[in-house]
Amino acid sequence: MPFLGKVLVVDDDQNVLELVKLYGEREGFEVIGVNDGDLVLPAFDRENPDVVILDIMLPGQDGLTLCRNLRTVRMIPIIMLTAKGEEADRVLGLEMGADDYVSKPFSPRELVARIKAVLRRTQTVDAVTNWQLKYPGLEIQADARRVLVNTVETEITPREFDLLYHLAQNPRRVFTREELLAAVWGYDYFGDQRTVDVHIRRLRTKLASLPHEYLTTVWGVGYQFTPPVKGGEAAS
Repeated sequence: MPFLGKVLVVDDDQNVLELVKLYGEREGFEVIGVNDGDLVLPAFDRENPDVVILDIMLPGQDGLTLCRNLRTVRMIPIIMLTAKGEEADRVLGLEMGADDYVSKPFSPRELVARIKAVLRRTQTVDAVTNWQLKYPGLEIQADARRVLVNTVETEITPREFDLLYHLAQNPRRVFTREELLAAVWGYDYFGDQRTVDVHIRRLRTKLASLPHEYLTTVWGVGYQFTPPVKGGEAAS
């Protein structure tokens, strides 16, 4: 079986750690379990994982704080584990920089599918796609997964990059939230559509210094990437 990557899963429930390890290793992942928030950063530095699964409620540092701290170290994909029905926690986790969330109790198969999807989306873009998109004040480098705003690189999460890149590849096309979930999240998504709204809001904040608003809302439909009318065609 091919090695698919290394997963750091953080949860104080030993049953959750063992379940994720069982299903993850069965699919080709190496799974490292941590049960205390204060042990996460040392484990992160030591293991250099490809994706992190974070429970919110933890002894030591909580998951939301860890999500924010990990973002300052590396833009690694982060999936939050939240209690079923805790919408506020889900939204807050996304606001802190999480790429996705799974509600407890969860299906281990679904969690593994989401891990595969987030890793698949963060791999190098195939050479046949537009590897570099340039608009006034905005440059998106797909090969390096970098975004430059007024020539300055801005910190962007893997999921934010995927969403921006997908929209920018299809300028002026209006996407519904369902279409964006399917295209960017890469699987049959069972979460609510506010996930897209939160990511769009974060992207707008990061692009706020630009004189042109690229991400526009089409009320009652969804979102589109709208370049300036003149001189705004993308270069590939």
